[in-house]
Amino acid sequence: MEWRLKPQELFDLSHSIAGPLLAGLAYPWEALESIAAFLTALGETLPPDRFDHPAGNIWIAKDAQIAPSASLCGPLIVDEGAQIRHCAFVRGSAIVGKGAVVGNSTELKNCILFDGAQAPHYNYIGDSILGYKAHMGAGSITSNLRSDKGNITVHGPEIRTGMRKFGAMIGDFAEIGCGSVLNPGTVIGRETIVYPLSSVRGCVAEKSIYKHAGEIAARIEKE
Repeated sequence: MEWRLKPQELFDLSHSIAGPLLAGLAYPWEALESIAAFLTALGETLPPDRFDHPAGNIWIAKDAQIAPSASLCGPLIVDEGAQIRHCAFVRGSAIVGKGAVVGNSTELKNCILFDGAQAPHYNYIGDSILGYKAHMGAGSITSNLRSDKGNITVHGPEIRTGMRKFGAMIGDFAEIGCGSVLNPGTVIGRETIVYPLSSVRGCVAEKSIYKHAGEIAARIEKE
């Protein structure tokens, strides 16, 4: 199988303020170690007529909707039209794209949410990238640390990342079912559907339906 793991194969880079960070990389997870520095430098260039700067390393678009109960730690950029809802917890090193949704009790840490991405209900997105209009079902999470605390390998093409913390790369338009766990180093291809209550490990090809380990079907477009 030919795996499509380059940043441009998983994501439309024009749909994120972080596109330039990903553009020159061999694999998108290589960006995880640079998110904080990238967004801090970028934040200094954001126009003050469009972005508020409430703290030293936090930039929030003036039309973004931020619930009073949300906890925001920098470095952080919240792009235009985004929503951060009741009791969301942003632990820092996060980029929330245009029109993206960070929902009730959702936690973000060292991650990129592309424009229109949704993590709307009780999600954990850590050391991960959520692509353009990708959606996390209620209670679905990215698990970013192995139980033995060892370095993470991407399974499928078997790529040793040398990284201790790495959750998931979730391609554009992917749908992750409610209550699913994406285990460390998981890669979900563009337009792929993951059934609810799944435990996913390794790479799932684009335009697939993941039912459970060993049963992955091609996604057939309806006419």
